[in-house]
Amino acid sequence: MNRIHRTMSLMSACWQILKQDKALLLFPLMSGICCLLLLASFAVPLYAANQWQPPGGGAAPARQLAYYGVLFLFYLCNYFVVIFFNAGIIACATIRLGGGNPTVGDGFRAAAARLPVIAGWAVVAATVGLILRLIEDRSKWVGRIVAGLLGAAWTVVSFLVVPILVVENKNPFAALHDSAGLVKKTWGEQVAGNFGFGLVFFLAAIPAFLVMVLGIFSGNVALMVGFIGLAVIYLVILGLVQSALQSIYQAAVFLYARDGQVSAGFEAELLGNAMVRK
Repeated sequence: MNRIHRTMSLMSACWQILKQDKALLLFPLMSGICCLLLLASFAVPLYAANQWQPPGGGAAPARQLAYYGVLFLFYLCNYFVVIFFNAGIIACATIRLGGGNPTVGDGFRAAAARLPVIAGWAVVAATVGLILRLIEDRSKWVGRIVAGLLGAAWTVVSFLVVPILVVENKNPFAALHDSAGLVKKTWGEQVAGNFGFGLVFFLAAIPAFLVMVLGIFSGNVALMVGFIGLAVIYLVILGLVQSALQSIYQAAVFLYARDGQVSAGFEAELLGNAMVRK
């Protein structure tokens, strides 16, 4: 409970940073738009060709190879987009946390300068994602459990890879190695942080779903459309804020875990208690 309380305090500190740089919300917004367009570019042709369903175990090897090959390509493109914009917001966050005054252009320039390592990390992430999908598809129930556990472990181990890519410009494997090492310092805070952020934003999303329900049961088409539209807009804004805050949080934890830097807007005691020394 103490760790969750510290997470809430860190979230509050991240919120203060975001209020100073509201333009950071452009990164998750553009990332979301690009991902939706990318999804449509893959999903529409597959659906039109009736090839969107995973091939069964008895399917021809050529069909399985084609399906998972396209899936890997989608994962690769999607991860590249997400990592690129995440690198941009983390670059801005590290500048602000260091006492600077970042601009959106600073974030894009930093991400563009890291294109080779971002592409390399996208390949690694896509490969892991495809492996987890293969495990899940081979055995629906057991596969989902195993893939879920492995996916959770992968998320924790790779938590600090993007900040390392941005700040230190290391190759993906060196960044993963360093991220795994820093997990020893930040393990408890990562778990509590993910839980804390997820819980707060889950609770914050409940009013939107209540508004949707009210609109659906109102019996008035215009009212229903209006309520659902407002709820969707609210959820989109909430998602943008969550993504930005988590990136700022990620940058702050990395900077302190790496060299003990107390970022502007954070308290030394708060960050110090966030680390688990082993």
